[in-house]
Formats: sequence, C-alpha cells, structure tokens
Amino acid sequence: MRIIGGAFKGIKIFEANDKNTRPLKDLVKESVLNIIQHSKNLKIDLSNSLVLDLFSGTGSFGLECISRGASKVFFFENYYRSLEILHKNIKKLKCEDKTIVFDEDAFNFYKNENLKKKKLDLIFLDPPYKQEDMKIILNNIAKTKLLKKSGIVVLHRHKKTDDDFGNQFNIKRSEKYGVSKILFLKLF
Repeated sequence: MRIIGGAFKGIKIFEANDKNTRPLKDLVKESVLNIIQHSKNLKIDLSNSLVLDLFSGTGSFGLECISRGASKVFFFENYYRSLEILHKNIKKLKCEDKTIVFDEDAFNFYKNENLKKKKLDLIFLDPPYKQEDMKIILNNIAKTKLLKKSGIVVLHRHKKTDDDFGNQFNIKRSEKYGVSKILFLKLF
C-alpha cells in the first residue's frame, strides 16, 4: 500500500495483515480521489480542506487527502491493531500536525467536542461490509450540520449492500470496483 499522489506520492505506508481489516485498494482510492477532484458535480478542492475519516483503519484514505493538501483529517478508529498502524503511518509521514486521531466508535463521532462548529469538506465512511445502520451516521451528519453545503460523503460498501439513506442524502454518483461499490452522497 502506498500514497498515490501529492506531497507523499510513492511512499509506502504500513498496512494491516489480519482478517479483521479490509484495506481500501490503491486503484479504488485513486479513482475515488480523481472523481472527487475532477467531477463537475462533486468537485472538491482538497487544498486546505477538512476531512473526517470514519472507520479509518490504517488511515490510507485520510493520509492520501493530507498528501493532496488537506489541512486537517479527523480519524475515528477503535480497533487497536488498526490504531497502532495508523499512528505509525502518521509518524512515518511526519504529519502529526494535520491529524487528530480518536480511539472511539465511529457511530459516536457527532458527540466529539473537537468536531463541533467545524465545517467539513469531505467525509469518508469505510465501515466493515457487515456493518448496518449507515442511516444512523448519515442522519447525525445531517443533524449536526458538519458538512459544508458543497461537501460530500463518500461511502465504501459491498456491491450487494442495499443501504437505506433516509431522505437527507442524494446519491450523486455510484461506482463499482470488484466486490466494492463507492457512493458519492450530497445533502438535499
């Protein structure tokens, strides 16, 4: 696993090697970031952006955002093995000043005082495939008004998962990669 673009391009990062973690493949990560940065109806300028990486694992996506200019990434992960690797990756890239790591359940992100009054450009959700209730997280994103009006939520799911998003989010784009699907969501 490596950083694909930006200031850290080509640097290999540590990855998990246990069955409890499902890392985002480099090809998928690159495709998602290209869509985010170049799609006409989703375009996000990662320069100086604020990013929330929920179920962050070893931090591959959030670190890629920092490499491409994000000013701050908030990581939420509570699996101790992933957390160890996430901290090693942050240290390896020397980007501690651009990260805040929370050893907390991603479902409780909205209770975190560090996020209150923030306006996020991008929220990346990469829950375990078997994780249900994404509607709860999405409702809390909408209710707390953390996402900028121009901001997007990127959700990584198994291609056969049929999530209920409620009536707060609109699917702007959907892409499939092997057994994965990526959904790009915006608030109505």
